[in-house]
Amino acid sequence: MQELTTVELRPEAGEGLADTSSFSPPAVVTRPTRTQSATPLRHRLPAAVSQLLRAGMRMLGEEADHGRLLLFSPVFLGAGSAVWFLAASDFPLVASLLCLLALTVAVLIASRSRAAVRATLLALSLVVCGMVTAQFESRRASTVILDSSVTTTVTGRVERREGDGRGRWRYILAVTGTKAPELKRRPERITAIARGADAAFEIGDIITGRARLTPPAGPALPELNDFSFGAYFDGIGANGFFYGAPTKVDAQAGPQAARSTAETLLEGLYRLRSGIGDRIRSILPGDTGAFAAALVTDERRAISNETTEALRQSGLAHIIAISGLNMALSAGIFFVGFRMLLSLFPGIAEAYPTKKIAAAGALIAVTAYFLISGFAVSAERAFIMMAIMLIAVFFDRPSISLRNVALSALVIIVISPSEVLGPSFQMSFAATLALVSGYQLWKDRRVRENAFLKLPIVRPLVTVAGFFGGVFLTSLIGGFSTALFSIEHFHRLTAYGLPANLATMPIISFIVMPAGLLAMLLMPFGLDVWAWKVVGFGLDLVIAVAKTVSGWDGNIDVGRLPAWYFAVAVAGFLLLTLLRTRLRHVGTSIIAVATLILLLLPVPRPPDLVISEDGSLVAVVEAAAMASNRERPPDFIFDQWQRALVLPRHDPPKMLDGPAIPPEGEDRRVRLSRDQQNEARTAMRAATAGGDANRFSCVKKAWSTSRLGNGQVVTVIDNAAYLGPACDAADIVVTSVRLRFNNCRSGATLFTGETLRRTGSIELRFTGTGLEVATAFDALSRSWMRHRAYDWRSNSFTESGLANVSDSGE
Repeated sequence: MQELTTVELRPEAGEGLADTSSFSPPAVVTRPTRTQSATPLRHRLPAAVSQLLRAGMRMLGEEADHGRLLLFSPVFLGAGSAVWFLAASDFPLVASLLCLLALTVAVLIASRSRAAVRATLLALSLVVCGMVTAQFESRRASTVILDSSVTTTVTGRVERREGDGRGRWRYILAVTGTKAPELKRRPERITAIARGADAAFEIGDIITGRARLTPPAGPALPELNDFSFGAYFDGIGANGFFYGAPTKVDAQAGPQAARSTAETLLEGLYRLRSGIGDRIRSILPGDTGAFAAALVTDERRAISNETTEALRQSGLAHIIAISGLNMALSAGIFFVGFRMLLSLFPGIAEAYPTKKIAAAGALIAVTAYFLISGFAVSAERAFIMMAIMLIAVFFDRPSISLRNVALSALVIIVISPSEVLGPSFQMSFAATLALVSGYQLWKDRRVRENAFLKLPIVRPLVTVAGFFGGVFLTSLIGGFSTALFSIEHFHRLTAYGLPANLATMPIISFIVMPAGLLAMLLMPFGLDVWAWKVVGFGLDLVIAVAKTVSGWDGNIDVGRLPAWYFAVAVAGFLLLTLLRTRLRHVGTSIIAVATLILLLLPVPRPPDLVISEDGSLVAVVEAAAMASNRERPPDFIFDQWQRALVLPRHDPPKMLDGPAIPPEGEDRRVRLSRDQQNEARTAMRAATAGGDANRFSCVKKAWSTSRLGNGQVVTVIDNAAYLGPACDAADIVVTSVRLRFNNCRSGATLFTGETLRRTGSIELRFTGTGLEVATAFDALSRSWMRHRAYDWRSNSFTESGLANVSDSGE
């Protein structure tokens, strides 16, 4: 092909332009051009797609020009930490460090002209850096976790304490010794609940007592929260309770000094915190005082279960936690109040920067608040956020910005990478990101002036409407932004959280927090009683709202989300909140498409049978209810089952009158005679045949059995003496006893306390090809799981050691 080029002839200077009689058209001049590709048109990129790509690249360049790509640095750092924690095994540290070094060098030498390559290398280096920081945190923790439940005499030093208002105290003890039996792998720090003591022990006291200790709980079901993960990084190796009241080792001795200066300072803060909580509860009795103390010191155990559940169901539980709301209100009230006070003195206001002085005072106030709050994760995140915002005032920088949010996230991830997987970190930063992004959009909006709104009569109404409109939008954005994470971690949504927050936020903002801040300032002088009474009045209103809204029964149980959906939806949420151009709507599209796919995909089949990690609780899952082997199943496990499987109803077992053999109270290792075995076997078969399908029939302290809808029989035994009859009468046998074998001679499937300790909780599904087993743990190679592979007999970590039941002499 050739391109035709027209040559324009211009008149020479001085020639008339009007005379055109002698004008002749110019000749057409042609010149060859490069031959275009012979690729068929159908293989070329459509013009619309090309324009879309060009627009996307242009907007991406705009995002880079505004520094928005830097906001993703905590995302990549946190992703690396999450990958390391969720991996099946540790990555070699040397290889990770070498990879990080190579990527860092590549970033430094990469050409600045290739921005895309440089950004990709930087993102990869941040991911690897997140993995390295996670590995260092795991090695730094090195918490010794108890391998199995045990009753022993514990001696330890009180490091912290917290009362629950019902005469019970929860102590965190630095363990100094155990006996009868002496533990070979002794945890360094435990939590233990004590009751019956005349007075609480002081921080620093050495106490001793007979206690029942258990390892931190694993996931209640596969894919649910592993509480041992958080306990490992908190340094807690066991939980338990004392049998009776513990005693002080030396009744005449005072509190023992800490081992280091840092620990001495820390314990001093805990003493101050405990004293403040006691002072508040002495002024405000009941739940009101416990609520007020929780707002100041984060001691929540004294709040009754009824009030706690009402706050949770009404969507107001975030008020109890010392989070961004509390920190922002305390800093804001102090900042505004102090600045107004300084403005009353013209000499100071004219000579000094009162805004920066007020910011410094507010920084001191929130630092003090953080120090007496118990260093909770939500308080740590909120404190770092507020500190960065207040420091920005010193340098005349914007306080509310996404860069400050990103910087605080980077600090927390570097200090505590494990918090990336926790609900507190995820929900708090999700709400903060959404609110700050919404604020930026609101600030950049086009404002049209309206003379009517400036009228003196209308202006107060506009101010009030603006306040409640701000509360409405804040609650709406905060609720929507945390909904995904609430479903992921708690498997439910609160339908009436918006009206509850609209009703309580003015109370918290104008009554509770200002009066509470004033009460804390007056407390050293003993003049705080009246201020706490005002706080109590406001909190009574909040509790009344919570109980009213919770009575509307607005909880929506959603169940477990697929892992892919949570990851994709979080990615879309981050794009939506961190980008400023229309590219952010890519995040909206990702969330919408992922949600549509989730709704269109068939609902995963629920399990037929679920077993707790200790084997003491088993439940048959039906369409609308769960039937367990316990009349009153433990709330901690069963509530998680009900929320995850969306089964609110519980069918208790049918209790039988037959006596336990051997009688209750005898040694669980007693062997049954042949006649007793035949009698127990006959009773189990009769209970199975005469009982309702998918419902347990139980002999208390002995055994429970149920016939499933498919004809399979499951039997749960509380006493190992019934193992032989259970294996003969059932297809599936479950026991909490730690046996040295894992097979039934009859061929029945056997789950014991020993096998369940290694696998964690279990879900069973009956398929056409057999029994499908889903376990909480596939391997025990991670630091917070290794205690499950420990064998106290050999004092080593082993994966073997189980024999066949035929060798046991059953």
